[in-house]
Parts: sequence; C-alpha cells; structure tokens
Amino acid sequence: MFEYNVNRNSLIIREYGRNIQKMIEDVLAEPDYAKRSEKAKAVVRIMAQLNPDDKEDKNQKESLDYWHKLWDHLHIMANYQLDVECPFPKPEPKSTKFVFEKPEYNKHTIGFRTYGRNMENIIKATAQYPEEQRKALGLVLANHLKKLYLTYNRDSVNDQLIINQLKEMSDGKITLPEDISLHTTNEILKNASNANANKPLVAKKKKKKKKKKNNIEQNNK
Repeated sequence: MFEYNVNRNSLIIREYGRNIQKMIEDVLAEPDYAKRSEKAKAVVRIMAQLNPDDKEDKNQKESLDYWHKLWDHLHIMANYQLDVECPFPKPEPKSTKFVFEKPEYNKHTIGFRTYGRNMENIIKATAQYPEEQRKALGLVLANHLKKLYLTYNRDSVNDQLIINQLKEMSDGKITLPEDISLHTTNEILKNASNANANKPLVAKKKKKKKKKKNNIEQNNK
C-alpha cells in the first residue's frame, strides 16, 4: 500500500529529502544519550555527503562554518528537540536564519530502483563510517528498506533478502547479525493502513469532486 505525502510529517528542509527526515526522527526516538549522539553525528556526515564532491566544496567542507551550518539544520529538522553532544551551540528557534544551497545529485544508474537514488546514496555514505556508527544505523536502514520494498510489493518479503541487498549496496560494509529481527510485514502494512485511514478529509473531498465531474462529463457525451 502506498504511503502518500499527505499522511506524512511535513518536510522542514525539503532539500535533504524524506529519508534524512526519517533518520532524524529515529535519532529523536533513541532513549540512550550516548547512542543518540553517535546517531546524530552519523546523520550529519550523511547530510554532508549529499552535496556535490568537487574541489570547491572540499575546501568548504573543511571549514567550521560549513559543519556549524549542518548541525544547525539537524536541530531545525528535529524541531529543536534534539538533546545530543554537539560541537556547536544549539540554535534558538526565533533567531535562526539560514540560506540553503540546493545540492546537485549524481546521475549514476540506480542499482535497486525500488529504493531510489537518494536511499542508495545514504547507504553508500554510511558504509564509509567507522564500524560503531555503521552498527548504529544498520538496523534503521534495513527496516526502512523493507518498508520501501513493501510499498511496491505487498507480498511478504524475506528479511534475509533485505539484509543481503543492504550488504550489496554498501559493498559488504553494512552487515547485520543472522538472528536480527526486522519489523514484520504485518506491522508495516498495519501502520500504512492506519495512516491512510487518517487521511485528511480535504483530500477525500477532492477525490469525490473529481469523480462527480467525470460522471457529469460522461452523461453529457
């Protein structure tokens, strides 16, 4: 079952995309301060990877201002609710002003179209991190891949398939234990059904109005 944008939380900084927003939501849900801080650092590094990798940007990425901007964006997308170890002062909601330069994405061939280029870039970026950070995000990535897979194929999917594809997309650098348990298919589909059940009435009215218009046009032919 498709998950429509009207059922999702609004993107606070659209240029980073839906996947980064979901990863930040996972960081917020982590109860342990140390693990939450490690996940936050990993997400910031992924955000940096989404920008073009040319000579000018390499010089920019070495500056403190650049990383300060990324941490500010992280706090903004977390609605200023993120409590983590941060190398820069936490921005204040009323005083924060920023200008975001839209990143240019690579145009290479997508290995797994089901997951999209942005998700593939995130996995490849995560694969470059130290083992501890890869472990912190491995299960999150696997569960999200399974959710994306079931968006296009509602049949049950074997967890090992998802784990193997994650391993392949990360060039073997992100591996999960054999006894790991991903979210069940029923849980994922149930959450998707609940989201559709809570679909705004405005969208439903528009659908009915469009159907009524089509019926009138058919009767007039």
